[in-house]
Amino acid sequence: MAHTKQYYAISCINVGVGPGGTTSMLARIAIVDFRGNTILDTYVSPTMKVTEYRTATTGIEPAHLSSRNAAPFNTVQQYVANIIKGHILVGHSIWNDLSVLGIPHPAVDTRDVALYQPFRNALRSPNHIVGLQTLSWQLMCRRCQESEQNPLENARAALDLYRSDATDWEEAIRRGSWPCALPPSTFSRCYL
Repeated sequence: MAHTKQYYAISCINVGVGPGGTTSMLARIAIVDFRGNTILDTYVSPTMKVTEYRTATTGIEPAHLSSRNAAPFNTVQQYVANIIKGHILVGHSIWNDLSVLGIPHPAVDTRDVALYQPFRNALRSPNHIVGLQTLSWQLMCRRCQESEQNPLENARAALDLYRSDATDWEEAIRRGSWPCALPPSTFSRCYL
């Protein structure tokens, strides 16, 4: 029996480090399986001093990252690398997630709803990244990210968007016609 690849959806919530808090660092991560079941949902202990919690959008407070429930970054990184290896990764702007995790993944094994050309074309934005909130509302009449970002909600929304057009998406790939735009070139290191 042939091995079939599993589908996992990922979403990361980041806080800011460094001067002005402009550099992103992983603070919470969620991974769900193809049915939306939670595989991972954890806060992550900071590896550097957090200078901007971005609480209004992230919902992250200092107590979240200093509690005993916050997992060490290297443990999370290894766990995620093991889960996604050899499988399909679904998400929105996946390069951001891979970048903060420091994990590369084969581009051919990604399904990025932010880069999927039919979604962009449907919203008359063929050359621009459309936010997950906008994609969810415009294509599925589904609200998400109405207050703070929730990585479980984001992962499931990206997964539902993918599943809404999965047959055509996978058929385009089978035909050798990659249906997605390229991620920003500055993130090429995130892909194998």
